[in-house]
Amino acid sequence: MAEAIITVILTQLAKIMEEQIRQHVRLVVGVKRDIEKLTIGLESIRTVLVDAEKRQVKDESVKLWLEKLKDIAYDIDDVLSEWLTAVRKAKTEGVEYSSLSKKKVWSFVSLPCLGFRRVVLRRDIALKIKGINERLDVIATEKDRYSFNTLMESGDPERLKTNSYIDVSEVRGRDMDKNTLVSKLLSESSQSHGFHVVSVVGMGGIGKTTLAQIVYNCASVEQDFERKMWVCVSEPFDEVRVAKAIVEDLEGNAPYLFELETVLRRLRNAISGKKFLLVLDDVWTDDYRKWEQLFNSLKIGAAGSKILVTTRNERVAKMLRSSYELHLGQLSDEDSWSLFSQIAFFERSKEDWDELEGIGRKIADKCRGIPLTVKTIGSLMRFKNSLQDWQNVLNSEFWEFEGAEKGLFPPLMLSYFDLPSTMKRCFSFCAFFPKDHVINANNLIKLWMAQGYLCPEKNVEMEVLGEEYLQNLAMRSFFQEIEKDKDGKRILRFKMHDMVHDLAQYLTKRECSVVEVDGELAVNLGSSYKTTRHLTLVRAEDIRFPTSIANAGKLHSFWVQSFFDTPPIISELDKIDPDLCNRLACLKALDLSRNRLGELPKEIGKLISLKFLNLSHNPFWELPSTLCDLYNLQTLNLSACDNLRKLPQEMGKLVNLRHLEIDCTDSLKTLPKGIGELSSLQTLSKFVIVHGSDGETATCGLEDLKNLKNLRGCLKIEGLGCVKNADEARIAELSEKKHISDLHLDFNSKAQTGNQDEVIEALQLHPGLQSLLISSYGGTRFPNWMVSLTNLKDLSLQECQNCTILPPLGRLPSLATLHIDGLHNLKSLGLEFLGATDNVNDQITTDSNDRSLALSSAENIAFPKLKKLKFSNMGSWEEWNMIRAADEHIKIMPRLRFLKLYNCSNLKALPHPLFKVAPIRKLRIQNCPLIQQKYKKETGDQYWISISHIPKLKISIQQSPTNGTESGELNSIAMARLKHEFLKVLIAQSNPFGTVDSTTSDWSSLASTGHDDYLTVDNLPSDEAIFYLRQVAERLNSGGHLGDCIELYKRKQ
Repeated sequence: MAEAIITVILTQLAKIMEEQIRQHVRLVVGVKRDIEKLTIGLESIRTVLVDAEKRQVKDESVKLWLEKLKDIAYDIDDVLSEWLTAVRKAKTEGVEYSSLSKKKVWSFVSLPCLGFRRVVLRRDIALKIKGINERLDVIATEKDRYSFNTLMESGDPERLKTNSYIDVSEVRGRDMDKNTLVSKLLSESSQSHGFHVVSVVGMGGIGKTTLAQIVYNCASVEQDFERKMWVCVSEPFDEVRVAKAIVEDLEGNAPYLFELETVLRRLRNAISGKKFLLVLDDVWTDDYRKWEQLFNSLKIGAAGSKILVTTRNERVAKMLRSSYELHLGQLSDEDSWSLFSQIAFFERSKEDWDELEGIGRKIADKCRGIPLTVKTIGSLMRFKNSLQDWQNVLNSEFWEFEGAEKGLFPPLMLSYFDLPSTMKRCFSFCAFFPKDHVINANNLIKLWMAQGYLCPEKNVEMEVLGEEYLQNLAMRSFFQEIEKDKDGKRILRFKMHDMVHDLAQYLTKRECSVVEVDGELAVNLGSSYKTTRHLTLVRAEDIRFPTSIANAGKLHSFWVQSFFDTPPIISELDKIDPDLCNRLACLKALDLSRNRLGELPKEIGKLISLKFLNLSHNPFWELPSTLCDLYNLQTLNLSACDNLRKLPQEMGKLVNLRHLEIDCTDSLKTLPKGIGELSSLQTLSKFVIVHGSDGETATCGLEDLKNLKNLRGCLKIEGLGCVKNADEARIAELSEKKHISDLHLDFNSKAQTGNQDEVIEALQLHPGLQSLLISSYGGTRFPNWMVSLTNLKDLSLQECQNCTILPPLGRLPSLATLHIDGLHNLKSLGLEFLGATDNVNDQITTDSNDRSLALSSAENIAFPKLKKLKFSNMGSWEEWNMIRAADEHIKIMPRLRFLKLYNCSNLKALPHPLFKVAPIRKLRIQNCPLIQQKYKKETGDQYWISISHIPKLKISIQQSPTNGTESGELNSIAMARLKHEFLKVLIAQSNPFGTVDSTTSDWSSLASTGHDDYLTVDNLPSDEAIFYLRQVAERLNSGGHLGDCIELYKRKQ
């Protein structure tokens, strides 16, 4: 990563000089000369780095030279970041450089007016740069001794082509292995109970996990086992984590439990008497004592249960007493060539095939039949066009390199060194993540931004550039298990193969460190971590938040990884030592998510270089005002901070903020006025409007959206019901927000003011919008602009109770999903819904000359792309009529695949013409008694016949124990019991749980105990108490045991 850091430094030097010239500021005597010398020295070193990085693989002294260079480079970066921040922050705070005498010599340390009272520059910038130049002179002298070749990259990397990503889903040469494995898993034994272990053994990259995935999803395996679970074990081994992962796969969510025995009890309840298949992927631990308790609990399963293990270590298979071991071998030459050619020759002409096939087969042979190697080199060759390029790869010296595991590092090295430097640094940074971690792509791009790895090009935003780099690395097979969005365009999540991760660690051995913290941190962090710049601490259960970290002052990235995925409970273990913030002076990225933090120290404001801050999934009630001193901050993630009531009032000071993530923060009901000043914002999960202010703090109104022109992605606007008039709505200029793709207009508000019909009409959205949700709208008609949303794919209308007619949504040419919910006053649905009528009473009128807003006269199609249609909670709806449309030869929903009706209690009949023309594959009707009565299979009449051809058909009355909504609320009896038990603790501050039957789960018997009286209790001791009560009640209602929930609460105490 040396070249990466030097590139960042040279960019910063250029920016600093540019700022000085723009502001007419003369530097301290001699500094300009030192900066010029520093720039020349770095440029000279950069010309030899391509050769040096290749030679380090075989020459240890070169590797040591590079490590010293990187250490100096990081120090330079720290000084320049400090300097550049001082210059720019002074400008934003109103310091007018030009007003000072241009003959006056400045020292940035000596100017108190720069506003750096919280971050004191310890030494004069000039002295620091002078000292760095002296250190760099030594490095330059050593460089000359190695006689490096001067090699420069050949221009900028080629920009990605659309849809050029290849998904190699077909597996080569494993049919026999698959059939053998399936046979062993399905075979019965004479054993009356318990399980058998089947192991797949092989070297890294040979395809063990891929084979296990194929078998796991095989139809015959699906049918044979009642329960299936998949757990990636990996290293370091943690019995509790593995047990919880199994339970999570079984139940769909992670159990909020701490003790191994408690988790195992839940596991035994889930699999008792059931035939299961458990896959333990990537097992390294061969100490049977660590497996014993888990395996004893698994014996409660039914006979024929199997555990499928993948491992590189044959000792693991022996230790687990495998009944069968499948040793996975290399692919045959022909299978290797088949896989290689599919990737390397993708979209190549016949002439290219003829020219390159011979040498291509030789390259494929060098891959030694290892699938990961074949895919990596195939992806590399896809970018090589000339015969000479292919010859260079065949003759590369890297084939002779013996790395971590024979046969794997050479192709990975080849592929890595073929990357442009911009992507090399992005790839190697991935060593910051633990092995087998599911990496969030959006998060990674923001971390790259924080490190300065994404330099904007012309009109290309950093985020767009990051996505291109990500796609390019995926195309070169550096990533696997890639999950994309529903359009298949953007990467959402992915993992790295162990061997690819090993390469990243090899390249950043002294820069990136991942440390398991299961005791005293000082013991784990020895002298080998003195040069670490990117540190991940994996915090085990019940371990105190780290307070002392070696080398904290040099860290650029710091992540305390925790696994508290469920409702947080604050304890003394979960507090940040304020002094830790004082020592993280150079930090650029800080991730404290899921650490159960209830408070953030005010010293956080001293991290002036910080650009990325993730505080998500923590029970904060508020944040310190000093957070607004983080001038450089680009990303602030507060998602799922359920308790958060407000943001600091001076948020407008964060002028560089690009991403403010505040989704799933239901307690956050206001936003400070300064949010509207953050013109760089691209991500704003929700925008909350309130009527007026509380007299002490100014809050956002709809007009504050006007300046946020760069917003993109998803946005929810809450509180539209309190917007006074249409003029206020127009000021927001939503039509100018061209990059917003998903929008939620929420009119729910305590203070309903103004004419909502006029307000919603004035909002006028951009036609490029792809998804729209309108909820709690109190107006009587929908806006005219709805039918102009020609790119709209998803539309939901929820709880718009006063609307009695739907707009002509059939005119929307791109609409694929439509959900109508809670329109309680709508009684009939007819031709106006299809957009097939010109009746003067239509709610929405259109220009007859605008063909985009009406059914085409040539095609006459209503809902041309609609695939999914859902109506729910429509209590007054009686008629759904399409007869005249059918007579007029209008095509109705020609692509409809799924139709669902729920809680439409007065709907009399279904529209028969729809079922004649729409290719519906799935029909679900629930809680629609009139429909159920009329459409009975037993009658065999015309009503049943009209729908009987649908493959997946279900008509039912659902007896729900909840309040009648689909989502459901907490089981009331469960809530009563919880209030009964918790009130005793919350009021008496004692522990009465010793007398409680910890396995009680039958709530029906509680109704006669008087506990339901507690349902009327309104005066719980505090909001915090209600928060914990509700979280525990949710766990109980989803099938948890009272004893487990009580244990959870006691830990909170």
